[in-house]
Amino acid sequence: MANAPDGNKNEQAVEAATSKPAAKKAAAKKPAAKKPAAKKPAAKKPAAKKPVASKAKAKPVAKKAAPKAKATNSTAVSNVPRMKQLYRDNAVEVLTREFGYKNPMQVPQIEKIVLNIGLGEALDSNSAVGAAVGDLQKITGQKPTENKAKVSIANFKLREGSVIGTSVTLRGPRMWQFYDRFVNITLPRVRDFRGISRTAFDGRGNYSLGMRDQSTFPEIDYNEIDRMRGMQLTFVTSARSDEEGRRLLELLGMPFAHVDEPIGAL
Repeated sequence: MANAPDGNKNEQAVEAATSKPAAKKAAAKKPAAKKPAAKKPAAKKPAAKKPVASKAKAKPVAKKAAPKAKATNSTAVSNVPRMKQLYRDNAVEVLTREFGYKNPMQVPQIEKIVLNIGLGEALDSNSAVGAAVGDLQKITGQKPTENKAKVSIANFKLREGSVIGTSVTLRGPRMWQFYDRFVNITLPRVRDFRGISRTAFDGRGNYSLGMRDQSTFPEIDYNEIDRMRGMQLTFVTSARSDEEGRRLLELLGMPFAHVDEPIGAL
């Protein structure tokens, strides 16, 4: 019976040893219950699809902007001068057939038009230059340049640097528009007009024409001019001969006089 207490102590020690690992296992299993809480951020994935919907809406806006670019191209084609379009449609084909050009670049065309007014009166009158420049600017729609003397001539009372004339050089669309007005409006306004000379070429296809006064142009008001001033017009072409230059201007509406008819003064 003396060994009974020792047996109870051993049993209590065994139970205490076995209960401690069980408590540790229970404590170790508690963090495993928190794993479902860590998966909650994964539920926010549907919110990331919103930018995809905005991209789909932006596509129709880009498609609507495309027709606007086509509208600008159509307006650019309509800005071609009427006389230039006539040259492309009719004159190029006729000149190629008559002169046998092998390359379209060989077909002659108008390169520039030069208008010049001589001002010998400017040596005595200070207002002559301003009046001539104003008339020429109204006719062409472009600011003229003043031509100055390069040398001094004592017999003519001319000093170097004095203004003796004014001129304008027209190119591009403005040249074609002026040519259209000159052929269809200005020349028909000349009194007793019977056509212009067919021989006023320089041998290289360039044509020169003189006008007696500026009142023939519709842009000039007869009541506002101070004096009648003549001017010279030069049509510079890329033709290699007078025959080609004459045919080019004739196809573009230049009213040349017939061979048997007399030529009236302009």
